[in-house]
Amino acid sequence: MTSPASHSVEGLYLVHRRWLTEWLRSRLGCPDNAADLAQDTFMRLLTAREVTPIREPRAFLTTVAKRVLFNHYRRQDLERAYLEALSQMPEPLAPCEEHRAIILQTLLELDAVLEGLPVTVKRAFLMAQVDGLGYREIASELGISLATVNRHLHKAALRCYFAL
Repeated sequence: MTSPASHSVEGLYLVHRRWLTEWLRSRLGCPDNAADLAQDTFMRLLTAREVTPIREPRAFLTTVAKRVLFNHYRRQDLERAYLEALSQMPEPLAPCEEHRAIILQTLLELDAVLEGLPVTVKRAFLMAQVDGLGYREIASELGISLATVNRHLHKAALRCYFAL
């Protein structure tokens, strides 16, 4: 199945969609989530900037699908942590459902922007921006110098700036 048609996204979709959905279902155990993530995989291909010749379509799709699956699990972890934090809040202070959805979407976007930065850079940035901690508090909490906190926050701020 290495015809030229199978190298276009449309061709890959027509030839390999069922196989990819089954592959994802075997990992997720849920046919609905598998179908959604298969679609996300093909959407990622459609929006890719660079199109390269594909010698092994299934291996290629598996690689892309693994990245989509990783992002799915990361989103679940982030959502779980957010819901856990909400459960710790007193009822009168908890945001309404609409605000919860907006906050969660913002957290996911921020997570995507900060992706690839070292964990301590992310933590320092979140401590400053979300928790409202000062540089000294962050340095003490993370066990790093003030100069390192400054570098970390600068690096994260640059990432956010260029993401815009």
